Amino acid sequence: MHSLTNAGVLVTGAGRGIGKRLALGFAAAGAKVGLLARSKGELDLAHLEIEHAGGNALRIRTDVTDFEQLNAAVDRMRRDYGGVHVLVCAAAVQGPIGSFVEQSPKAWAETININLLGVMNACKAVLPHMIEQRSGKIIVLSGGGAASARPNFSAYAASKAAVVRLVETIAEEVRDHNVQINCMSPGGTYTHMTDEILRAGDKAGWKETEDALEIRRTGGGAPEKQIQLALFLASEQSNHISGKLIHISDDWKKLKDANVHPEAFTLRRMQRM
Repeated sequence: MHSLTNAGVLVTGAGRGIGKRLALGFAAAGAKVGLLARSKGELDLAHLEIEHAGGNALRIRTDVTDFEQLNAAVDRMRRDYGGVHVLVCAAAVQGPIGSFVEQSPKAWAETININLLGVMNACKAVLPHMIEQRSGKIIVLSGGGAASARPNFSAYAASKAAVVRLVETIAEEVRDHNVQINCMSPGGTYTHMTDEILRAGDKAGWKETEDALEIRRTGGGAPEKQIQLALFLASEQSNHISGKLIHISDDWKKLKDANVHPEAFTLRRMQRM
């Protein structure tokens, strides 16, 4: 894949937030985008925005916790767009906010089911075809708590840390098949999750509340930086990069022409004493 023009890009969580932002960015780059989400209204709006901008997109109403639904979505991408050349896993929920001991086990499990098992389902649905074609890119969004503790957001933090380690592990398994999978940390950005934090008040903690207020005031990370990093990780320029966690604020443009140390951009490891 020398260019993203006409490439089939499947984006989970494409109805709103960063998922929708990235879907719009890939469509603007000439890709044929599969918009995957649970809400018909949000899918319709994202589809309309892409069409009005001259892009191509499919609406695929799917629940990422249902593997059979994801398989059907991939089959539709193969039929209509020639396959899934790039998978973007953006579907996620924030889950319960507050002290761990006060959180509902049911809400905790739902967060893991969507944020972690949803990524697993999506990867399992696309990987057989990518391995067969000896070509493919997977980009998984990480989030707060992936690389450091995040008090009062234990379910979300645990799910995102697990996703990063899942990506690192899959990368090793598919390395010889010319398939690359990476995590992208989009930075603080204004989405519905920002409002959820503000509504939670004291349960979120003073630091999370202050950060959310600042993000609401400024909008947070620039959409252009998020889209640029995603396009890079979806391109052949990043064929030498896999199993990494890259933040939009990292100097990732240096990675285009440089080898990456095996321990760089990975989850923290204990220093030997």
